[in-house]
Amino acid sequence: MNNLNAEIEEYKTKISDLENNVAIKDEKVNNLMSEIEAAKSTITNLESTLNETNSSMSSNQDEISKLKSENEDLSSKLSAAQQDVSTLNSQLSELNNTLLQRDTQIQELNDALTEQEQTIESTTAHLQEVESELDELKPPEIGAGGFASDERITCPMCGAVGQDIKTVEDKSKVLSYVGHIPMYAKKHVCKKCGYEF
Repeated sequence: MNNLNAEIEEYKTKISDLENNVAIKDEKVNNLMSEIEAAKSTITNLESTLNETNSSMSSNQDEISKLKSENEDLSSKLSAAQQDVSTLNSQLSELNNTLLQRDTQIQELNDALTEQEQTIESTTAHLQEVESELDELKPPEIGAGGFASDERITCPMCGAVGQDIKTVEDKSKVLSYVGHIPMYAKKHVCKKCGYEF
């Protein structure tokens, strides 16, 4: 009898231990279920983040494609601009050469002009000397009356005055008619050089 009671007590202890073990296992199962739910929630969040990342990557790839296209356009424009700059530099070089030639021509013309001015100055000085000599050789003017009016007339070509100038009728200019007789204008003729004025 004592043996049975001992066995019963032993079984009760084992049952109690088993119940404790089941309770512990249930707790562990509940903990595992909570962890599984948390893991599922994390997986859902990660999937959502992955979808957003994939969408963002797709958008970024589109942006990269656009940037590549713009970069190609800019490269093409840069190449065209470089060609334009090369052409403009060539034209500028030609213009500089032309300008240098013009400067050389201007310098030559300035030198020639300086020489001509010096020639004019020397000629003017010589002319003044000749005029002063002519003034010394000029005959004295006749007073009022006589040929004073004729002596004032000077040939514009050779400078002859006085008796070297004769007055004739200009048949090409009719001033008026007296009856049927035409009255002509007068013109002067130089006896020395024949110039009419």
